Amino acid sequence: MAASFAPTAAHLRLGAFAGTWEGEERVAASAWTKEGTATARLTAECLFGGFFVEQRYVQTRDGDTSFESRNILGFDGADQAYKLYQFDSLGFAPASPASGEWAEDRLVLTKVSPRGAQRTLFQFENEDCYRMGVTFSPAGSDTWQEVVSGVYRRVASASSNLS
Repeated sequence: MAASFAPTAAHLRLGAFAGTWEGEERVAASAWTKEGTATARLTAECLFGGFFVEQRYVQTRDGDTSFESRNILGFDGADQAYKLYQFDSLGFAPASPASGEWAEDRLVLTKVSPRGAQRTLFQFENEDCYRMGVTFSPAGSDTWQEVVSGVYRRVASASSNLS
């Protein structure tokens, strides 16, 4: 008989991201892009009964797609931490996921790579609005620089497809 597994409340909390979201962003100048504003569209759905959430992100600047990513969010019961695996149009393969915790309405995830450390903050204002900010600290530095920040509003509820 096969074992039966069910997502925990920690897994299911990630369902807050499910649905379609749109937002306005502020983009900081970096080695990869110029400073300015952008719009973003995110679609996310729960996978495998709620164990994971897949998020598809498309950023548009000046009418063209400027950045895309596919994010997989999950909860690791072994270390009691949330995980974010991100694959993006810059082509950097993640050696490991960003890891962090959810405290009240904020999910903070940090990833370290040979390039430096990246911190991603999601803060929910309510079930239909959240803020996201990404900061970066180059390798060998203890200074955090803003990369992108935005406010996203739900424009459609989640699909019922729980894979």
